[in-house]
Amino acid sequence: MTHYDNELSGTLSRNTFKDSEKQPDFRGNCVINGEGYKISGWIKEGKNGRFFSLSFTPKEQPKPKNDFKPEADFDEDIPF
Repeated sequence: MTHYDNELSGTLSRNTFKDSEKQPDFRGNCVINGEGYKISGWIKEGKNGRFFSLSFTPKEQPKPKNDFKPEADFDEDIPF
């Protein structure tokens, strides 16, 4: 089986949920240095014509499922 290395690659698709001009025209995902990033892209006009302006934002890491934090150190009350 061939393993696909997706390092330094990603996808970008038209943002079909755009509600305002400030929201990106395109959205996607990529992998840089083994970390996942969200891509936002806007089509802009410049003196040399149209171009893409891109922004990369790290994807949020999932929170641990066990958020238990004891309020006190339970070992302090044990006499031995």
